[in-house]
Amino acid sequence: MTQTPTAHTRAQEQAKAQITVPAQHPMVTVLGSGDSLLRVIETAFPAADIHVRGNEISAVGDPADVALIQRVFDEMMLVLRTGQPMTEDAVERSIAMLKASDAGTNDGQETPAQVLTQNILSSRGRTIRPKTLNQKRYVDAIDKHTIVFGIGPAGTGKTYLAMAKAVQALQSKQVNRIILTRPAVEAGERLGFLPGTLYEKIDPYLRPLYDALHDMIDPDSIPRLMAAGTIEVAPLAYMRGRTLNDAFIILDEAQNTSPEQMKMFLTRLGFDSKIVITGDVTQVDLPGGTKSGLRQVQEILEGVEDVHFSRLSSHDVVRHKLVGRIVDAYEQYDSQNGTENGTPKGGRPKRK
Repeated sequence: MTQTPTAHTRAQEQAKAQITVPAQHPMVTVLGSGDSLLRVIETAFPAADIHVRGNEISAVGDPADVALIQRVFDEMMLVLRTGQPMTEDAVERSIAMLKASDAGTNDGQETPAQVLTQNILSSRGRTIRPKTLNQKRYVDAIDKHTIVFGIGPAGTGKTYLAMAKAVQALQSKQVNRIILTRPAVEAGERLGFLPGTLYEKIDPYLRPLYDALHDMIDPDSIPRLMAAGTIEVAPLAYMRGRTLNDAFIILDEAQNTSPEQMKMFLTRLGFDSKIVITGDVTQVDLPGGTKSGLRQVQEILEGVEDVHFSRLSSHDVVRHKLVGRIVDAYEQYDSQNGTENGTPKGGRPKRK
C-alpha cells in the first residue's frame, strides 16, 4: 500500500492522509461487505472525514486521529497479505490496540497484525488464533514457561487457547499425552445430590472440556485416544498420588480448588511436562468460608522462576460484546458495594 505524506493545514489544525490500496487486494476485503469494516473505523474516529474513491482512501481530521487511521489501514493490509480475512471484530480490536499503544497503556511492541496472524492450531477448516494482545502474551507464556496461570473472566479464551496449545504440543510430539482436569464443584450443587453413577455425576462437570476437544480433534478419534490414555479427562480428585511425566496438563475452573488441592495438583508435575491452570477468581463456587486455592497461590508463587501469571480482563472477552459489558458492570457494582458477583462476600444474598 502506498501513502502520500500527511499534509497539515495550520488554519484548521487538521491533517490529511491519502492511502492507496494495491490492485491485488479487492476493495471489498479492505472496506468489508456493504462497507461494514469502513463503518467500524468511522465509528471509532467520529471527528475524522474518511472518503473512498476507487482504490484511494483519504482521511482528514485531527493529526492524531489521521495518523491512527493510517496505521489501522496499514495493519489491515498486513493481515490481508497473509490470506486471512479481516472481520469487524478484528478491526475493532486493532483500533483498541493502537489507541492503547498511543496512550502508553500498552507497554509491548506487538502490533495488531502480529497478534491477529499468530496461528496456534488448524483443525477441520478453521484456525485458532489469539484475538487480543493479552491472549497473545498468554499463548507466548505457555511456550516459554513450565507452569502458567491464566486468570480472567468468562469468555477470555483462557481454557480454549490452553487446549489448542495442548493439542499442538501433542501433534508436534512435544508431549505424549494430554491430561484435562477440573474440580467437581459447581454453582452450589453437590455430586451426592445428582442422580446416576459416579461417572454420570462427574460427566457434566467435564463436558466443557470435551466440547473444546471436539472443536480441535476429529471427534471419531477422541474415544480411541482416550482409550489409549493419550487424552485423559478426569476430576481433580483423580490426580492425587500421581506423578505426571511427558504430559500437557490443564486444570480448569481452578478458582474452585481449595489451597490444599492446589498444592496437591502443582506437586504432580513430572519431567518434560507443562501445566496450565485457568480460572476466574470472581466466580468462586466453594462453600462459604473456604478460601480459593487460585487466589492464595498468586500470593505464594508470584515471582517464582518458570511460573508465569497471565491476567486477562473484560477487554479480552471474545464472546458476544455484551459479555464484556456484563463483566464490567458486575465489577463496578462490586467495587461500589463491597460485594462479590452482586452478593455479600462469603455468603448468599439476603432474603427480602
